[in-house]
Amino acid sequence: MKKVYLIGTGTNGVSSLTAEAAAAIRSAELLIGAGRMLEPYKDSGKKLVYQYQPDAVSETIQNSTESCAAVLLSGDCGFYSGAKKLLPLLSQTDTTVLPGISSMSALCAECGISYENMRFLSLHGNTESIAVHAKTNRFCCFLLGGEITAAEVFRRLCDYGLSEITVHIGTNLGYETQKVLHGKAADFTALSTDTLAVTITQNDAYLRYIPSAIPDSRFIREMIPMTKAEVRCNAAAVLNIAHDAVCWDIGCGTGSVSVEMAFRCPDGQVYAFDRNADAAALTDRNAHRFSCDNIQTVHGECPDVLYDSPAPDAVFIGGSGGNLAEIAEVIRTKNPKAAIAVTAVSLETLSQASAVFAEHFRENEIVQIAVTRTKRVGTHTMFDAQNPVWLLWSKQQCEES
Repeated sequence: MKKVYLIGTGTNGVSSLTAEAAAAIRSAELLIGAGRMLEPYKDSGKKLVYQYQPDAVSETIQNSTESCAAVLLSGDCGFYSGAKKLLPLLSQTDTTVLPGISSMSALCAECGISYENMRFLSLHGNTESIAVHAKTNRFCCFLLGGEITAAEVFRRLCDYGLSEITVHIGTNLGYETQKVLHGKAADFTALSTDTLAVTITQNDAYLRYIPSAIPDSRFIREMIPMTKAEVRCNAAAVLNIAHDAVCWDIGCGTGSVSVEMAFRCPDGQVYAFDRNADAAALTDRNAHRFSCDNIQTVHGECPDVLYDSPAPDAVFIGGSGGNLAEIAEVIRTKNPKAAIAVTAVSLETLSQASAVFAEHFRENEIVQIAVTRTKRVGTHTMFDAQNPVWLLWSKQQCEES
């Protein structure tokens, strides 16, 4: 059986190697990795294969005649590394994983920051949830090197109301050209950095809870309908939104439900639909107000704009434009197990929604929410009854999701 080492080469690939990793490289006859990883060994006399795609690496190892191979992986092979996909492909070999020093741990050491409570995110292929994580975590570590630059990260933070949070930036860590910078997000919106960059956001005023029943007054309102706080929190609650869920908010209005959904799925995405262009624009403004960059607004008629949207895990319908049956059919086709909640404020909508739920969804629940607030009138506190709202949801699907 062939011996294979998966080696995290640390920050610079040579001086940052552990003694165990250096010994494994010396014993290997075949070295596999990206160009930067193999450059120090071009005169070693070992066979070098410049490859980093897991399938191709596995095939190279299986077809090689060498009895001992080492795959060199940048940083630590347990931190957003190719080792994750490669390991299952090497079940027929004697494989040993040797960890290295990650760029994250190197930057934390430079900054004197402990990282046991840090949120780690790679921005390779996923750039939608930067601000919402920085808003809800004291420390976030963003691994760069993909399509988004450090300056773009900081511009995003500023656009979503987080210009004053502290940021730490490390580039070319472990090399002679290493730079470590500290400041506010607003200080680095024009920063030019190498692709070998990692940044830490430090938000000492981070949000310590999941916002629910956010006061109506905190939203930008204008003349656009809003799902009020008491109804909104119940609608979001019955959907049992997972942290990585794809959510739809149909008839988003001000975006108040979109915002509460977004805080519940920081690793997911909220698609907010409205046929009113002003409502879609207002939802976008409120997304920026609450630092929810995982909300994507879509202007258009439903169900037309739903067909090309990702399948939802949870759906809230605050306004269907009379197309509830067609919308329900799209949801059922996209994901039969999607949780769905609908609000109705008129008998006609309640009747239509009840019929649609009975046809398309199982184990339905219908609850009336009657809210009475209070207000001061002179020396007295008077009752101020709100219009009753009916909340319908697919109970069984919510429990399964």
